[in-house]
Amino acid sequence: MRTVADELIQSLRDIGVKHIFGVPSGGWVDYMEAIRKTDGIDFVLASHEGGASFMADVCGRITGLPGVCFGTFGPGATNLSTGVGSALLDRSPMIALTDEMPAALRGRTVQMEINHQDLFRPITKKTIRLDSDCVRNTVFNAASLALSTRRGPVHIGLPTNMSAELVAECVSDCPSAALSYPPDSLLLAAAVSQLSKSSRPVVAVGLNAVNAGIQAEIIELAERLRAPVVITPMAKGMIPESHPCYAGVLFHALSDQVGEIHGQADLVLAIGYDPVEFNYESWIPDVPLIHIDSVAADVDDSVTVTCDIVGDISHAVSFLLRSKLSAKNWDFDALAIHRTRLFDRLQSINGDALGPRATLEVLRDVLPDDGIMTCDVGAHTHLIGQKWQTPAPGRQIMTNGWSAMGFGIPSAIAAKLCCPDVSVCTVVGDGGFLMTCGEIPTAVREKLNIVILILTDNDLALIRIKQQRKDNPIYGTPVRNQGTIGGDNIFGAPVLQARDSDELRAALNEGFNKDGPTIVEAICNSREYDDLVLRKDRQ
Repeated sequence: MRTVADELIQSLRDIGVKHIFGVPSGGWVDYMEAIRKTDGIDFVLASHEGGASFMADVCGRITGLPGVCFGTFGPGATNLSTGVGSALLDRSPMIALTDEMPAALRGRTVQMEINHQDLFRPITKKTIRLDSDCVRNTVFNAASLALSTRRGPVHIGLPTNMSAELVAECVSDCPSAALSYPPDSLLLAAAVSQLSKSSRPVVAVGLNAVNAGIQAEIIELAERLRAPVVITPMAKGMIPESHPCYAGVLFHALSDQVGEIHGQADLVLAIGYDPVEFNYESWIPDVPLIHIDSVAADVDDSVTVTCDIVGDISHAVSFLLRSKLSAKNWDFDALAIHRTRLFDRLQSINGDALGPRATLEVLRDVLPDDGIMTCDVGAHTHLIGQKWQTPAPGRQIMTNGWSAMGFGIPSAIAAKLCCPDVSVCTVVGDGGFLMTCGEIPTAVREKLNIVILILTDNDLALIRIKQQRKDNPIYGTPVRNQGTIGGDNIFGAPVLQARDSDELRAALNEGFNKDGPTIVEAICNSREYDDLVLRKDRQ
């Protein structure tokens, strides 16, 4: 016989979970003790439940197993919900745990009481309440649902009077993602026919292609068709920026130049394209769309979907590769010129002047190819999306479906915990830094060697640019009137400042060689973003 707490924690351990992130409560004490006694799983104390849920989101992305987080009643649960929403719209498998009132107190006027089932229902794939009769089955079923198409979070409420109850040992199969099914063969044949007749198809690759693990197949298909490939921001790494078929990232910096390519297409072949990043209507030219994904295309009447191919993405791409598809009529010399012009615009003009472009260039040079760079939300995200050279999927981690500021520092903590032998850094603006800088003690306590690179410009640049384009005065967007974050140490992490490229290179190298976290503050001018971001995607 084991307690409910023991059974829950051992069930999570048995599906491969190594970390549970959160802020403990009185109702969580028995679960904390169960974690302490269980080999192979640890509790990571976060400073804020929102940071804990971002960490669980990124653990889910990196490991392919549900990330797990915990929050207590009321404010703990509402704080946790920010990262749970991130897992929903960034398609990350997650199990979110919260305290819940015992049955006798539900619906009563009780301190901190809200209906957690109602709270999490809109931002999860499912929300359930734990029953002591089926703890292991509940955990395994939640994990299976979190891993199924599309990946996402499941919430389990833990009634606080239940943790010490004894349960009979339950034997259950470990969870697996739901079995996928092959797409309709007639639709696949129709797609091949349309591709054969097309002269200038463009391939659009999205987040679900990353999760399908088909990078090599995507590249082979593009090379077979000799067709340009555009990607969404969270699909970075699916095709190298140096590849002859690479045509750029949708939605991010200089997207008008990317639009010059996809605007010439007579057909769009979208593979694993998730409109949560950027809806079709905002960029697709007035041409037929072949949509290959695990769920149907979500479009309005302005988009003509001629083949909506739903099912196993890998199966569909393999079908295309087995078909007799020939090279198309794209001018690859012109595409190479376009690619060069795109990256030239993104190159710093003066490598010694520390603008956002020069800062990223130095970081890219210092960070090893197998290193992981995460980033927060802001103007710099749009620049990173187009400029950052990403050698493989998962080497650049951002939030785009949810796009919550404050994601950067927690995401780097999770990446380092999951990949302790890999260099990890995060790039944040000073606004995003202020939202979750309280998680720096988490990195200090866990002795995580991460580099937090702050682009200090005292400006919420994306909003300021939108104000100016409406001829509005700048109002409410300066982070501070002047100066820097201040001090040479924050929460036990040293702060190194850089005002030119040489200082930045030295500070980054020093940071990556320390035992714990280091903050590197690059003093930048945000006006560099003005001509690069928020461009029109359609010609």
